[in-house]
Amino acid sequence: MAKLKNLPKITLRAAIAGALAVGAPAALLTLPAAPATAAAGDLDAAVTALRGISTMKADFTQTDRKGQTLSGVLTLKRPGKIRFEYGKGANMLVVSNGKSLYLVDYEVNQVQRWPIGNSPLGALLDPSRDVKKYGKLIPSGSDNVVSVEVRDSKHPEYGVITMIFVKNASAPGGLQLTNWVALDAQNGRTTVRLSNQRYGVAVADSAFTFKDPRRSSGRR
Repeated sequence: MAKLKNLPKITLRAAIAGALAVGAPAALLTLPAAPATAAAGDLDAAVTALRGISTMKADFTQTDRKGQTLSGVLTLKRPGKIRFEYGKGANMLVVSNGKSLYLVDYEVNQVQRWPIGNSPLGALLDPSRDVKKYGKLIPSGSDNVVSVEVRDSKHPEYGVITMIFVKNASAPGGLQLTNWVALDAQNGRTTVRLSNQRYGVAVADSAFTFKDPRRSSGRR
Protein backbone atom coordinates (compact mmCIF):
# COMPACT_ATOMS: atom_id res chain seq x y z
CA MET A 1 0.00 0.00 0.00
CA ALA A 2 1.38 3.39 -0.91
CA LYS A 3 2.14 5.66 2.01
CA LEU A 4 0.00 8.74 1.82
CA LYS A 5 2.74 11.09 2.94
CA ASN A 6 4.83 10.05 -0.07
CA LEU A 7 2.13 10.73 -2.66
CA PRO A 8 2.32 13.97 -4.64
CA LYS A 9 -0.62 16.20 -3.81
CA ILE A 10 -2.00 16.29 -7.35
CA THR A 11 -1.82 12.47 -7.54
CA LEU A 12 -3.61 12.12 -4.23
CA ARG A 13 -6.38 14.44 -5.40
CA ALA A 14 -6.74 12.46 -8.64
CA ALA A 15 -6.86 9.20 -6.74
CA ILE A 16 -9.65 10.43 -4.50
CA ALA A 17 -11.57 11.87 -7.43
CA GLY A 18 -11.25 8.39 -8.86
CA ALA A 19 -13.65 7.17 -6.18
CA LEU A 20 -16.27 8.48 -8.56
CA ALA A 21 -15.03 6.10 -11.27
CA VAL A 22 -13.97 2.80 -9.65
CA GLY A 23 -12.87 -1.19 -10.25
CA ALA A 24 -12.96 -5.04 -9.54
CA PRO A 25 -10.66 -7.41 -7.67
CA ALA A 26 -7.66 -8.58 -9.64
CA ALA A 27 -8.93 -12.15 -9.58
CA LEU A 28 -12.11 -11.13 -11.36
CA LEU A 29 -10.33 -8.87 -13.83
CA THR A 30 -8.18 -11.77 -15.03
CA LEU A 31 -10.90 -14.42 -15.25
CA PRO A 32 -11.39 -15.87 -18.74
CA ALA A 33 -14.75 -15.22 -20.34
CA ALA A 34 -17.21 -17.92 -19.33
CA PRO A 35 -18.52 -19.96 -22.24
CA ALA A 36 -21.96 -20.21 -20.69
CA THR A 37 -24.38 -17.29 -20.87
CA ALA A 38 -25.17 -15.68 -17.51
CA ALA A 39 -28.56 -16.57 -16.08
CA ALA A 40 -31.28 -14.34 -17.45
CA GLY A 41 -32.57 -13.55 -13.97
CA ASP A 42 -29.22 -12.35 -12.66
CA LEU A 43 -29.71 -8.79 -13.91
CA ASP A 44 -33.08 -8.59 -12.16
CA ALA A 45 -31.46 -10.02 -9.04
CA ALA A 46 -28.70 -7.40 -9.12
CA VAL A 47 -31.23 -4.59 -9.49
CA THR A 48 -33.23 -6.04 -6.57
CA ALA A 49 -30.07 -6.25 -4.47
CA LEU A 50 -29.20 -2.60 -5.14
CA ARG A 51 -32.70 -1.42 -4.34
CA GLY A 52 -32.68 -3.57 -1.21
CA ILE A 53 -29.81 -1.61 0.35
CA SER A 54 -31.41 1.00 2.59
CA THR A 55 -28.17 1.78 4.40
CA MET A 56 -24.72 0.22 4.38
CA LYS A 57 -21.36 0.79 6.01
CA ALA A 58 -18.23 -0.95 4.83
CA ASP A 59 -14.47 -0.68 4.92
CA PHE A 60 -12.97 0.08 1.53
CA THR A 61 -9.68 0.12 -0.29
CA GLN A 62 -9.32 2.24 -3.41
CA THR A 63 -6.58 1.67 -5.95
CA ASP A 64 -5.93 3.92 -8.93
CA ARG A 65 -4.50 2.84 -12.28
CA LYS A 66 -0.96 3.54 -11.03
CA GLY A 67 -1.39 1.10 -8.14
CA GLN A 68 -1.59 3.75 -5.42
CA THR A 69 -3.99 2.72 -2.66
CA LEU A 70 -6.09 4.61 -0.15
CA SER A 71 -8.44 3.16 2.45
CA GLY A 72 -11.24 4.25 4.73
CA VAL A 73 -14.89 3.78 5.59
CA LEU A 74 -17.78 4.03 3.16
CA THR A 75 -21.29 4.98 4.29
CA LEU A 76 -24.23 4.65 1.91
CA LYS A 77 -27.87 5.63 2.33
CA ARG A 78 -30.40 5.35 -0.44
CA PRO A 79 -31.47 7.22 -2.35
CA GLY A 80 -28.37 8.97 -3.53
CA LYS A 81 -26.24 9.49 -0.43
CA ILE A 82 -22.68 8.25 -0.01
CA ARG A 83 -19.59 9.23 1.97
CA PHE A 84 -15.98 8.14 1.45
CA GLU A 85 -14.19 8.88 4.73
CA TYR A 86 -10.47 8.50 4.07
CA GLY A 87 -7.88 7.49 6.61
CA LYS A 88 -5.02 9.53 8.04
CA GLY A 89 -2.96 11.50 5.58
CA ALA A 90 -5.76 12.18 3.09
CA ASN A 91 -7.21 15.52 4.16
CA MET A 92 -10.11 15.19 1.74
CA LEU A 93 -13.64 13.89 1.55
CA VAL A 94 -15.97 12.59 -1.17
CA VAL A 95 -19.63 12.92 -0.26
CA SER A 96 -23.04 12.99 -1.94
CA ASN A 97 -26.11 14.56 -0.33
CA GLY A 98 -28.49 12.84 -2.73
CA LYS A 99 -28.35 15.51 -5.42
CA SER A 100 -24.71 16.40 -5.93
CA LEU A 101 -21.33 14.75 -5.45
CA TYR A 102 -18.64 16.81 -3.75
CA LEU A 103 -14.89 16.44 -3.62
CA VAL A 104 -13.81 18.46 -0.61
CA ASP A 105 -10.10 19.29 -0.34
CA TYR A 106 -9.36 20.70 3.11
CA GLU A 107 -5.67 21.20 2.41
CA VAL A 108 -6.19 23.74 -0.37
CA ASN A 109 -9.68 24.90 0.69
CA GLN A 110 -11.39 23.79 -2.51
CA VAL A 111 -14.72 22.10 -3.27
CA GLN A 112 -15.70 20.49 -6.57
CA ARG A 113 -19.34 19.64 -7.27
CA TRP A 114 -21.27 17.85 -10.00
CA PRO A 115 -24.69 16.12 -10.29
CA ILE A 116 -24.76 12.53 -9.03
CA GLY A 117 -25.95 11.33 -12.43
CA ASN A 118 -22.88 12.69 -14.21
CA SER A 119 -20.43 10.05 -13.00
CA PRO A 120 -20.19 6.26 -13.14
CA LEU A 121 -21.38 6.16 -9.51
CA GLY A 122 -24.74 7.42 -10.78
CA ALA A 123 -25.63 3.79 -11.48
CA LEU A 124 -25.27 3.09 -7.78
CA LEU A 125 -26.62 6.35 -6.37
CA ASP A 126 -29.01 8.02 -8.80
CA PRO A 127 -32.59 6.79 -8.23
CA SER A 128 -33.54 7.98 -11.72
CA ARG A 129 -30.83 5.89 -13.39
CA ASP A 130 -32.43 2.71 -14.76
CA VAL A 131 -29.78 0.07 -14.12
CA LYS A 132 -31.75 -2.56 -16.00
CA LYS A 133 -32.19 -0.31 -19.04
CA TYR A 134 -28.51 0.60 -19.32
CA GLY A 135 -26.99 -2.48 -17.73
CA LYS A 136 -25.84 -5.79 -19.14
CA LEU A 137 -24.42 -8.92 -17.59
CA ILE A 138 -20.72 -9.62 -18.00
CA PRO A 139 -19.61 -13.28 -17.81
CA SER A 140 -17.64 -13.77 -14.60
CA GLY A 141 -16.59 -17.39 -14.92
CA SER A 142 -18.26 -18.26 -11.61
CA ASP A 143 -21.82 -19.24 -10.75
CA ASN A 144 -21.49 -17.36 -7.46
CA VAL A 145 -20.49 -14.04 -9.03
CA VAL A 146 -22.77 -11.60 -10.85
CA SER A 147 -21.09 -8.82 -12.81
CA VAL A 148 -23.18 -5.97 -14.23
CA GLU A 149 -21.81 -3.28 -16.55
CA VAL A 150 -23.76 -0.03 -16.77
CA ARG A 151 -23.17 2.61 -19.44
CA ASP A 152 -25.36 5.23 -21.07
CA SER A 153 -24.57 5.17 -24.78
CA LYS A 154 -26.14 8.62 -25.19
CA HIS A 155 -23.83 10.06 -22.52
CA PRO A 156 -20.35 8.49 -22.83
CA GLU A 157 -19.03 11.32 -20.67
CA TYR A 158 -20.76 9.67 -17.70
CA GLY A 159 -18.29 6.80 -17.89
CA VAL A 160 -18.83 3.09 -17.28
CA ILE A 161 -19.28 1.21 -14.03
CA THR A 162 -19.11 -2.56 -13.57
CA MET A 163 -20.57 -3.69 -10.27
CA ILE A 164 -19.53 -7.05 -8.84
CA PHE A 165 -21.85 -9.03 -6.60
CA VAL A 166 -21.23 -12.31 -4.79
CA LYS A 167 -24.11 -14.55 -3.83
CA ASN A 168 -24.73 -14.25 -0.10
CA ALA A 169 -28.03 -15.20 1.49
CA SER A 170 -27.58 -12.66 4.31
CA ALA A 171 -27.23 -9.68 1.92
CA PRO A 172 -30.16 -7.72 0.45
CA GLY A 173 -31.62 -9.67 -2.46
CA GLY A 174 -29.18 -12.50 -1.79
CA LEU A 175 -26.31 -10.66 -3.50
CA GLN A 176 -23.53 -8.78 -1.74
CA LEU A 177 -21.92 -5.82 -3.50
CA THR A 178 -18.20 -6.48 -3.07
CA ASN A 179 -16.63 -3.96 -5.46
CA TRP A 180 -17.20 -2.00 -8.60
CA VAL A 181 -15.20 -1.21 -11.70
CA ALA A 182 -15.53 2.15 -13.36
CA LEU A 183 -13.90 4.00 -16.20
CA ASP A 184 -14.21 7.74 -16.55
CA ALA A 185 -14.50 9.50 -19.89
CA GLN A 186 -10.68 9.51 -20.21
CA ASN A 187 -10.51 5.72 -19.57
CA GLY A 188 -9.04 6.29 -16.13
CA ARG A 189 -9.81 3.27 -13.96
CA THR A 190 -9.99 3.04 -10.18
CA THR A 191 -10.68 -0.07 -8.11
CA VAL A 192 -12.74 0.00 -4.93
CA ARG A 193 -13.06 -3.17 -2.87
CA LEU A 194 -15.48 -3.46 0.02
CA SER A 195 -15.21 -5.57 3.17
CA ASN A 196 -16.99 -5.89 6.49
CA GLN A 197 -20.31 -4.82 4.94
CA ARG A 198 -23.05 -3.97 7.47
CA TYR A 199 -26.59 -3.45 6.22
CA GLY A 200 -29.53 -1.65 7.77
CA VAL A 201 -27.40 0.35 10.19
CA ALA A 202 -28.65 3.64 11.59
CA VAL A 203 -27.20 6.51 9.53
CA ALA A 204 -28.18 10.13 10.12
CA ASP A 205 -28.52 12.47 7.14
CA SER A 206 -25.93 14.68 8.81
CA ALA A 207 -23.34 12.08 7.78
CA PHE A 208 -23.66 13.44 4.23
CA THR A 209 -22.90 17.04 5.04
CA PHE A 210 -19.47 18.64 5.33
CA LYS A 211 -17.72 21.70 6.65
CA ASP A 212 -17.08 24.00 3.71
CA PRO A 213 -13.37 25.00 3.80
CA ARG A 214 -13.99 27.94 1.50
CA ARG A 215 -15.98 29.75 4.17
CA SER A 216 -13.32 29.28 6.79
CA SER A 217 -10.80 30.77 4.37
CA GLY A 218 -12.98 33.80 3.66
CA ARG A 219 -14.35 32.48 0.35
CA ARG A 220 -18.05 31.99 -0.46
